Amino acid sequence: QVQLVESGGGLVQAGGSLRLSCAASGRTSSTYAMGWFRQAPGKEQEFVAAIRWTGSTYYADSVKGRFTISRDNAMNTVYLQMNSLKPEDTAVYYCAAALSLLGLTTTDSYDYWGPGTQVTVAS
Repeated sequence: QVQLVESGGGLVQAGGSLRLSCAASGRTSSTYAMGWFRQAPGKEQEFVAAIRWTGSTYYADSVKGRFTISRDNAMNTVYLQMNSLKPEDTAVYYCAAALSLLGLTTTDSYDYWGPGTQVTVAS
């Protein structure tokens, strides 16, 4: 079992920055990759970014160049630095952990999920 808790969400003006954190506990040594997804009202959950235990990172085109995913060495905490935020980035952001490589950009690739944190970007 892996437990995940996100933090760092909030209200920010367009062009501003936020840093989300995801604290992992439990069998984190089994974690192959960590990912961030988001879901805006009335929309499906979408991939934002992922990082493998090797340190390789992957981003959705919509956030490439603005968001940066990082982790501590033990994969106990994963961060999402979000810069140049836009109103369309408004969503609930979820952290997820994958125990095996089934893929990195789809929700069914991940085994555990956090409860989410709200990010609101005002125009």
